[in-house]
Amino acid sequence: MPAATLYCLDITMKKIRRNNGSVLLIVVFAAAFLSVITIGILQMTTEEIQLMQNQIGAVEAMATAEAGLNDAFARIRQGNDPNIAGESFNGGSYIVTAGSSAVSDSLITSTGITSQGFTTRVAADITIGSSSPYVIRIDQLRINE
Repeated sequence: MPAATLYCLDITMKKIRRNNGSVLLIVVFAAAFLSVITIGILQMTTEEIQLMQNQIGAVEAMATAEAGLNDAFARIRQGNDPNIAGESFNGGSYIVTAGSSAVSDSLITSTGITSQGFTTRVAADITIGSSSPYVIRIDQLRINE
């Protein structure tokens, strides 16, 4: 090979070697940037999943408390005591307390507790009819007060 060709190849090899270092640096920064974006997306997804699980737990606790309230209403309609302690429902439980006699105006409070520990309290001011089966009118319904 002529000397001019070898000189050109030598210059080209030097340029390639210099470019390899800057290309490597760009690749490292690009990988770091993509890693940061991926970690951020995973963090947001994890938070969204936790929020969704909290919402599901709150809805389950509400449904459990409402089931307790309905159970108390059924007991009142039959002329029985509406107080219930620790009745199981949907993997959780509910506790119902009555503020006064079952055959007069009353305050019924139902607390629903899920298996994950979420709690909701539902209180109903009710008016109960005078003859059996007792008709129940809900005058006011309060949630988590």
